[in-house]
This record gives sequence, C-alpha cells and structure tokens, in this order.
Amino acid sequence: MKLSTKFFKNEDGATAIEYGLIAALIAVAAITAMTSLGENLSGTFTNVGDKLETANTAS
Repeated sequence: MKLSTKFFKNEDGATAIEYGLIAALIAVAAITAMTSLGENLSGTFTNVGDKLETANTAS
C-alpha cells in the first residue's frame, strides 16, 4: 500500500515531461522565427543583387 501511495505522489516524471514540452515549444518558436528571418534576408539579398546587376549594366 505504501508503494502505491509513494508512486502516485512522485512527480519527477511529470516534471520531466513538462520540461520536454517547454523545450519543444521553444524549438518550434525558434524554427518559425528563423524561417521568417531567412525569407526576409533572401528577399533583401535578391533586391541588392538586382540593383548591383542594374548598376553594372548601366555603367
């Protein structure tokens, strides 16, 4: 009886699962932010490249 009571009071596993869920949420947020930033940087470099190509063609 004491073993089952001790088993149900033990919260170490629940704490580990909570930390795992928090880490997963942070990873998803980081991936989303980096993807968005990457797309913006790609657009910026495309614009710079186009302007350099236009400047070289005009010269």
